[in-house]
Amino acid sequence: MAEIKSKILIIGVTGNLGFELAKASLNASHRTIGLVRESGFSDPDKLQKLRFLSNAGLEIVKGSLQDEEILIEALKQVDVVICAVSSKQSHDQMLLIPAIKRAACIKRFFPSEFGLDPDKTRVSDLDHNFYSRKSDIRRLVEDEGIPYTYICCNFYTSYLLPSLVQPGLKSPPRDKVTIFGDGNVKGVFVKECDVASFTISTVDDPRTLNKTLYLRPPGNTLSMNEIVDIWEKKIGKNLERNYVSEEALLEKIHEMEYPDNMEMVFIYSAFVKGDQTYFDINSSNGVEGTELYPRIKYTTVSEFLDTLL
Repeated sequence: MAEIKSKILIIGVTGNLGFELAKASLNASHRTIGLVRESGFSDPDKLQKLRFLSNAGLEIVKGSLQDEEILIEALKQVDVVICAVSSKQSHDQMLLIPAIKRAACIKRFFPSEFGLDPDKTRVSDLDHNFYSRKSDIRRLVEDEGIPYTYICCNFYTSYLLPSLVQPGLKSPPRDKVTIFGDGNVKGVFVKECDVASFTISTVDDPRTLNKTLYLRPPGNTLSMNEIVDIWEKKIGKNLERNYVSEEALLEKIHEMEYPDNMEMVFIYSAFVKGDQTYFDINSSNGVEGTELYPRIKYTTVSEFLDTLL
């Protein structure tokens, strides 16, 4: 007998990750609905994405997290909700959680996380509540007894990696490079379409229910020194490495205005503090995606850097 696939509501399908999630969901033959705000239809880029998805089978419901009745109507048609709103809007999910409770049919909720584990980061004095807002949503989900899966994919390859983690640069350097800390702390990069494939694979998997799925692909869990080593081999040239100490980086973060300093905060968190990799994944509440789904072929950092040559 063919397995019965969950029906999925995705909120934020016009965003970079939301678009990939919708594509992955449709590719995996889930009935997929997208909740789309009115403004999504007047932005040419978003409209193009919506046309593509709708041709691929996405059902579109016009509305937002603020339209409670429309939201409940959409929720009643599905079993699973994946929220992919931007981190600036993460507190808007406070409206979604009571609606999920009211609809009373949702078997699993994926809040909008898709970054570092907000309960494990150690930069709360620097990040202007960036991570605590996400933790707030987790606590609310758990308090309300809503079944969940949290996805912690760390960094996207489209963020920081195109510049080899050089703030202000748009492409990788070919002469000198700044390394933050001692350059040996490992961070993790995963391509958005791969994050989407892993996420959709968990939807009907009992092994991921009420757990956190961490993505730490072996070929993508690298220190700054290792990333630069890979790039040097590709361009056949050694770069001059300038090391910036933890103290100097913190000084820079404090000198800069918020939100301009957030890129530096994220670099500090990942590559100095080691917030993406300092802890072991505890099997009682966490699983690692590439171990759970070895069949998923993901883009490695080395393959991604090939596209920048």
